Amino acid sequence: MPPILDNKNPSSPSVFSPAALLREARRQKGLPVVDVPPLCILDPDGDIVRSLRRNGSAKPLEGWPCYHTQLDTFTLGGHVAGIVGCAVGAPFAVLVAEELFASGCRMLVSVTSAGQITPAGSPPYFVIIDRALRDEGTSYHYAAPSEYAEADPQLVAAASEAVRKSGHHVVVGSSWTTDAPFRETSEAIQSARSKGVLAVEMEAAALYTFARAAGVRVLCLAHVTNTMGQTAQDFEKGEMDGAAEALTVLGAIADRASDRS
Repeated sequence: MPPILDNKNPSSPSVFSPAALLREARRQKGLPVVDVPPLCILDPDGDIVRSLRRNGSAKPLEGWPCYHTQLDTFTLGGHVAGIVGCAVGAPFAVLVAEELFASGCRMLVSVTSAGQITPAGSPPYFVIIDRALRDEGTSYHYAAPSEYAEADPQLVAAASEAVRKSGHHVVVGSSWTTDAPFRETSEAIQSARSKGVLAVEMEAAALYTFARAAGVRVLCLAHVTNTMGQTAQDFEKGEMDGAAEALTVLGAIADRASDRS
């Protein structure tokens, strides 16, 4: 049994909890207990939060005690939302997600750039991820081995309807979550393509497995922007490095989430 699967008992409680970490961080930093907004965004690339900071739309939440990140707040579709940038990869994304839900978050949306596996248009476009191949390590600490991590189908359906009504092109489908983006071999890509996978990214499988285990609401979007550098002028996201369109898509989802809350 490899260590990545050995000594995993997802039903056993963890000795170390996010609440304990946050408590000690607040003590060390002299911070009060402050709730984060009910809706929070993970922005692994950091393009959205950098854009918001440049135009003065985002401001730091001073009471956010995380040792590793800054949480900014901004107005999204008439609602105050929180956003954390540059939490790249499954372990980091889930670490931050655990802390957010321990601090008052009620819905988390992750928007990450992704590589195209099965074409569903010309990049850039968005995929609402309905399930993700578990080719990472974090999810196996939260659930027994399986091929896919499944999204909440009601969240996927509601988000898909909201984004389409806003006039943006969106596709619903599966992704491949990997810990090793520079080990995306032709064999691995072909295997994912044979399963109908649309995109490759680094967080969704772990976030969805955590969400199921914790009973919380998480939705993952892949912003398909590239073909893994196989063509010239790849990785073009659009206006404001993709932040403009991402914010309109997130705004539509935020409005729908508020209607259902």
